[in-house]
Amino acid sequence: MFGRRADGKRVKDLMIIEKAMPYFMPMRIDGVNLYKQQILCKNMDEFILKERQENGVHFNYTEILIAAAVRMLYERPKANRFIVNCQIFQRKEITISMSIKPKLVDDCDEVTLKFHFTGRENIYEVKKIVDDEIKKNMQANSDTHGTTKAAKILGKMPYWMFKVAMKFIRFLDRYGLLPKSLIDLSPFHTSMFVTDLKSIKLDKVYHHLYNFGTTTIFGALGKVKYMPVSDRSGEIRTEKVMDLGLSLDERVADGLYYGHCVKLLLKYIENPELLKASLSEIEVIDKAKKRAERKAKREEKKRLKREEKEKIIKMNEIA
Repeated sequence: MFGRRADGKRVKDLMIIEKAMPYFMPMRIDGVNLYKQQILCKNMDEFILKERQENGVHFNYTEILIAAAVRMLYERPKANRFIVNCQIFQRKEITISMSIKPKLVDDCDEVTLKFHFTGRENIYEVKKIVDDEIKKNMQANSDTHGTTKAAKILGKMPYWMFKVAMKFIRFLDRYGLLPKSLIDLSPFHTSMFVTDLKSIKLDKVYHHLYNFGTTTIFGALGKVKYMPVSDRSGEIRTEKVMDLGLSLDERVADGLYYGHCVKLLLKYIENPELLKASLSEIEVIDKAKKRAERKAKREEKKRLKREEKEKIIKMNEIA
């Protein structure tokens, strides 16, 4: 309440346009921007094949997308903001939600999962988190999943009681009173929602952003296809590609910032080798490199001082 939430910290010192944007567009669906990005599959396919042959690790496109999104959200923190009650919050963690069907048949219930990350994980750690959560919740007894339990409880209510319960939950959420335990269960309170339409042989869609919850980005992978692609020299060749449909809540960041976010996301998707090192490992390497650079600068200063001193001594001897 009063700007405090279990899942985010209110952002202060905003520019006037950033502060006013949620009042111009109070609902999340008001501020949605739709964007299509074509992805070249060649590097992903090579990475998947190499990991399977050398390490026995079986990656898929969705896991690469999730790993790329996690890294992007960590490096571009504005994209991990959300708006509730016309106030902008910085999310305290990175979460990705995804709905899956145990069987591709009409009467099989969907299971919606939510994965929690720090943002510093490498692609192997991301895969383990995703695989462990899916394995845990794909058992015959679906009651192991907290979201499913909560949904079943609400589903047993009469319609009038369900309506009252949802109004009460929305009220609690609006004023920051919704308990963290419920936020953790809710797949709609997430940094990004992803769906893989390739698995059901459909092309990408521009999915809506839910007004309930805090989802800021929705990404939908489409089916694989072969398309003519031209390079910088103008040469046209046939490439294996897939489309990614993105829905973005533009109220949390301007077009330039989001543009850089999309470019960074594409960079990581098309070059998954960049995600093999965790950020902690990269930071250790960077710190060692900086220490070496500082040492080299000190040595260079000492060398220049010695040369200057020797030059002065020689000039005195000549005089």
